Amino acid sequence: MAIPDIWKAQLREGLEQQGIALDEPRQQSLLAYLGLLQKWNGAYNLTAVRDPEVMVSRQLLDSLSILPWVSTDNLLDVGSGGGLPGIPLAIARPDMTVVMVDSNSKKTRFLTQCVLELGLGNVTVVQGRAEDVPLKGYYRQVTSRAFTALANLVQWCDHLLAEDGEFLAMKGQYPQEEIDDLPSGWQVREEHRLQVPGSDGERHLLLVERTPR
Repeated sequence: MAIPDIWKAQLREGLEQQGIALDEPRQQSLLAYLGLLQKWNGAYNLTAVRDPEVMVSRQLLDSLSILPWVSTDNLLDVGSGGGLPGIPLAIARPDMTVVMVDSNSKKTRFLTQCVLELGLGNVTVVQGRAEDVPLKGYYRQVTSRAFTALANLVQWCDHLLAEDGEFLAMKGQYPQEEIDDLPSGWQVREEHRLQVPGSDGERHLLLVERTPR
């Protein structure tokens, strides 16, 4: 599909506001991914965001807003859904490998198509529930966006996180109740109010880790 000019302008201006420098090929890949997301959304129900006017902000810029805290070269994205934040992060950081996990076969089929069409050699797609993925203690950072409550996240994905690892949990409004419900042995080490150009809603990033023994 032809990429709307408004998307190009919104992405360029948004990245500048976020202080993120991406070359033209990576910007084109981000926009091509957004085009695929829009194209497949009707049949596969990938995202509730359907207004083209806000897709750059709500999908791309929102996902990239956590880039300053992504410090690993091997990232796990759980509950990937339509590929957020995993695919935008993988495009922005081609030096980083990204494993994307989702239990919904339609969504993993879409993600696999994105990998093929966009030539994302640094992305692997895994279909299955996070609690059943047979990797143990492998990832230093695990991202999630609109996936599940924090208590479920740490319970289901404990075995996937390295001993010194952390969850990068993206939330909307500040989730005080979820933080209060964290089980013993887990803590929020840092919390950040995210600034997403073009979005008026609250966005937060919580860095969740095991409590020191």
